[in-house]
Amino acid sequence: MDSINQNQPEKNHEDLHAREAIKKIKEIVDKAQTCFFCTAVHETDTLATRPMSVQQVDDDGNFWFLSASDSHKNAEIPVDSAVRLFFQGSPHSDFLAINGTASVSRDKAKIHELWEPILKTWFTDGIDDARITVIKVVPTDGYYWDNKHGNAVAGVKMMIGAAMGKTLDDSIEGKVSL
Repeated sequence: MDSINQNQPEKNHEDLHAREAIKKIKEIVDKAQTCFFCTAVHETDTLATRPMSVQQVDDDGNFWFLSASDSHKNAEIPVDSAVRLFFQGSPHSDFLAINGTASVSRDKAKIHELWEPILKTWFTDGIDDARITVIKVVPTDGYYWDNKHGNAVAGVKMMIGAAMGKTLDDSIEGKVSL
């Protein structure tokens, strides 16, 4: 599949699979740290969306979050476990959209593994707050948009392209599948 921009002389499409996909996912999530976490994907015309901090992306590509048991998302996930996560790591690159299946648990070992002191803002009784739950999102598929050589190179290429009247962006995009 070629880019929609047929003026681009460079390869700018690459689908990523398995370990390559997980590496790209971790790279973007490390930069973004937060996402828009969307639930009720099949239940409504509009997604229930809220910002969430990703506590971890494990070596299998699963996303881990801590959430309050009385939150809307915790009520929505058992009804419709399909979720979407949207990331933006910088103003001009590091974009990622993930579809996945979410589950909620009270796994104390995982809570202890993911705990950070700043979370006491939401869980005022600390790590043993009775409201803490773990959300695990197992990704099914997704799509990324990034640049190949960093924002500085991408910016220079865009300026040269504009001066020459050619499309010389440094973009790369493709599916991520695990």
